Amino acid sequence: MKYWLFKSEPDAFSIDDLAAKPNQQEHWDGIRNYQARNFLRDEVKLGEQVFFYHSSCKQLGIAGIAEVVKESYPDHSQFDPESKYFDPKSSPDNPRWVMVDIQLKEKFSEILSLQKIKSLAGINDIGLVKKGHRLSIMPVSEVEWHILYDNSQH
Repeated sequence: MKYWLFKSEPDAFSIDDLAAKPNQQEHWDGIRNYQARNFLRDEVKLGEQVFFYHSSCKQLGIAGIAEVVKESYPDHSQFDPESKYFDPKSSPDNPRWVMVDIQLKEKFSEILSLQKIKSLAGINDIGLVKKGHRLSIMPVSEVEWHILYDNSQH
């Protein structure tokens, strides 16, 4: 089993939005970076755990945990000309973009801040703390997963 960190801007989709969904489940769409897409398409598997990270906001950090409940399938927004994620080069016969479904497992009582994450011993390899790594989907090692979880307010 692998572990992941998925970033979302809370004004677009927050952990509270996920909590308000039926069965606290939703698709993770709109990924338009090829490396992040490849993670979703080729590596993110059913049952794997995901840190839900709030980005581009006042309080950056991990807000909780979700679980992958459906593996990759075509992202419907790529076919919708009205969507900001529309891709005219994509077609139902040859989709370029995928999404997965996640379900909320746990919302932390406090966000585990990026500042705190960067200060933790043993957190060195996750893209989140490396300069220039801005991917919205990234792997988390099992060691780092446990360090981060053990330092969260859950």
